[in-house]
Amino acid sequence: MIPIRTDLAVIGGGCAGMAGALSAKAHGVKDILILERSPHLGGVLHQCIHNGFGVFQFHEDLTGTEFADRYERRVEAENIAVLTETLVLSVAADHTITAMNRGGLITIEAKAVLLATGCRERPRGALLIPGTRPTGIFTAGTAQRYMNLEGYLVGRRIVILGSGDIGLIMARQFVLEGAQVLAVAEIQPYSTGLTRNIVQCLQDFDIPIYYNTTVSRIEGAQRLTGVTLVKTDAHGKPVPGSERQLACDTLVLSVGLIPENELAYQAGIPLDSATGGAVVDDRLQTALPGIFMCGNSLHVHDLADFVTAESEEAGRHIAACIGERRCLPRTTVPVSDGEAVRGVVPRQITVGTEGSVCLRYRPAGRVTRCRTAVYSGDTLIAQKRHLVVTPGEMCEITIDRARVKGPVRVQVER
Repeated sequence: MIPIRTDLAVIGGGCAGMAGALSAKAHGVKDILILERSPHLGGVLHQCIHNGFGVFQFHEDLTGTEFADRYERRVEAENIAVLTETLVLSVAADHTITAMNRGGLITIEAKAVLLATGCRERPRGALLIPGTRPTGIFTAGTAQRYMNLEGYLVGRRIVILGSGDIGLIMARQFVLEGAQVLAVAEIQPYSTGLTRNIVQCLQDFDIPIYYNTTVSRIEGAQRLTGVTLVKTDAHGKPVPGSERQLACDTLVLSVGLIPENELAYQAGIPLDSATGGAVVDDRLQTALPGIFMCGNSLHVHDLADFVTAESEEAGRHIAACIGERRCLPRTTVPVSDGEAVRGVVPRQITVGTEGSVCLRYRPAGRVTRCRTAVYSGDTLIAQKRHLVVTPGEMCEITIDRARVKGPVRVQVER
């Protein structure tokens, strides 16, 4: 079997993979191959018929399908090679990729690899909800696909568990399609989705959301007939006596996204327990030299625009890496989560170089009238004021590398 040789192999043909490939091409990488397991590029964006995409990247209000189409057309115009319906089986430390498609087994040898494999939804099995196993239980993304791509209304009386953005967007669409959304139940005392979606998708359509509330039981034999909602305490435990039943035919789960990183795990790349993505440095390079990661496989983003912006950054670093002929080792210091912070990216910062680096994180809880503080050792090197921060919206702060003299810690302070 003769291997395919390329400068850059991009695994994943969603907006992250396409944006990373285009950026690398614009910065001098000539030979690029995108590997995508679906029949088409664009990933999950093809089922996102709502708007809100492209405001930052294109200064236009686009649907997800239009946003994906912009990148697909650019990939085609730049003559970037694409293999669709191709499943990647493994990635080795020497950048050898083993994949499979209708033509059989394929081996790709690359100078650099970009992992842009996206994320998946957390299913019912991860929630341990007691009860039967009837039809009528969907993840929010599955309900979205049935409705937008296949034309099926998944239910008439709907309860949504979790306030993730996809679930909030689907709540609005259910109402527009003639269904009734009885309730959105969120176990936290705050929404895990964007504030704009709470307003535009729930409040504007008089859909109630109940905080500190979860589903404690599922009822039904063949089809879902109802769920039991229960209040929860500060530790997420059910409060006895607070149960109430709702008759419904559909339960939609919008309880979080998980970075899709089986390939990285198999390759021996260390993963961050807070984000689920790889531990990367400020070049978005993993612990394996020449293997990079970006997008929702690195950490789940709020907007596709932010995914593509980060992926363009990865493309620039990959081009520099290939231009050096190898990714030269650099002296770095670790970045850790401080008080009220969870999942800072990147986890390592290069010292002894000029320029700035953007640190992104999610708050561990809702905090008002606070500041993001960044310390190098015991020295405060950057701060940023906020009226409120919540886990539903990613925060970022830019620091000057020249001020980094030791381990970096990011925390939220009142």
